[in-house]
Amino acid sequence: MKLEIRNIDKSFSGTQILHDVSFEVVSGKAMGFLGRNGAGKTTTIRALMGVFKQDSGKFILDGARFNPEKTRVGYLPEERGMYAKEPILEQLVYFGRLRGGSKEESIRSANYWIERFELGDYKKKKLEVLSKGNQQKIQISQCFLNEPDILILDEPFSGLDPINSQMLKDIIIEFIGKERLVIFSSHQMGYVEDFCDEITLINHGKIILTGDLKEIKRQMRSNKIRLSAGELSTGELKERLQELPYLSFEEDRKSLILELADGKTPNDLLGYLLEKGIPIEQFSMYEPSLQDIFVAKVGDEE
Repeated sequence: MKLEIRNIDKSFSGTQILHDVSFEVVSGKAMGFLGRNGAGKTTTIRALMGVFKQDSGKFILDGARFNPEKTRVGYLPEERGMYAKEPILEQLVYFGRLRGGSKEESIRSANYWIERFELGDYKKKKLEVLSKGNQQKIQISQCFLNEPDILILDEPFSGLDPINSQMLKDIIIEFIGKERLVIFSSHQMGYVEDFCDEITLINHGKIILTGDLKEIKRQMRSNKIRLSAGELSTGELKERLQELPYLSFEEDRKSLILELADGKTPNDLLGYLLEKGIPIEQFSMYEPSLQDIFVAKVGDEE
């Protein structure tokens, strides 16, 4: 499947929120849809879901105009919306029916996901008696009901401990493997890097970057080396390298990130390190993290 978001514009009360928003999502490759608070992510998703109509532009699924009422969409909004005082199983069956499933299908699917998230003992309990993390797992369960074709997850890891986070990551990866469409939005960049093959960055309602994450990293890698020396702190290592005029320095807690001037190669630096007897722990081409990319691109826009 392929979902095309084409030239979407949206205004509220005379203020334009989305400006010609365009990108594509294909099945089998999760799309990380990223941006600062207020950048336009939720507005784009709500227009896609038919919560309100865009002013112009189209949503196209496999060559035809997308109709959310005729496609099974699992949606986890950032603002949770289940009923605190209703039994869990009854709620999930209700949401399954709203999504177009039969009663039998919805009961079967609700029971499956309750068990999958290890909450079988709570089926008849009210949502409010569960811990925050278990409430979040029930919220997540509803978006997987009845095998949706499109899955939209907005901050799904909020409130989950590391064990439950890993459980959810495994489920999402399994879902991607079924050739479904997945749109994933989060401010936790590490989770996005775990399973998103493609990213789209939006800022002030405009798309500033979209494409394959590995290719974007290659393009932004530049002529940089990541270097650490086991016996030297980053500060000590930096001091030892100050005499090299062709280096500029960045650092994190564990290593130096060195940018080589034009005309210099990694072999030039490696030769110097060996000549000076500097103990090399790590020497590798630097690859920017998703957070580095986000900060650089959004920072440039600002």
